[in-house]
Amino acid sequence: MYFQNFRKIDTIVIHCSATREDRDFPVEALRRCHRKRGFADIGYHFYITRDGVIHPCRPLHQIGAHAAGWNDHSIGVCYEGGLSRKGCPADTRTLAQKCALLDLLRQLKADYPQARIVGHTQLSPYIRKACPCFDARKEYAEL
Repeated sequence: MYFQNFRKIDTIVIHCSATREDRDFPVEALRRCHRKRGFADIGYHFYITRDGVIHPCRPLHQIGAHAAGWNDHSIGVCYEGGLSRKGCPADTRTLAQKCALLDLLRQLKADYPQARIVGHTQLSPYIRKACPCFDARKEYAEL
């Protein structure tokens, strides 16, 4: 069945799962976590595990549950990790994740050329999270 995306997408928000780099957090663990928080399913549109696999989560035509106040006009992309072995915020993306994220963002920008790419923390000065633990706006400024 074909679904047209009638949502006006102007932002692609990069997140991290805020999990330690030395512990697995597969897509099913993310699903359990989000359901426990009261979501119908995973709030992100895409989840990228450490092995570089891109897991489609919410369909793009559905509003996400990843950035309050921004969900209706954004796409949420999350990578597994974001915390060091000691539990401190850190860019823990593997090479496979970096490559997969870049490929996904290139495709999303082709589909939504007007969308800006930002990290969750870059949405507002009132967000007090380090998520996604790197400067997404700077890293993907050329896309």
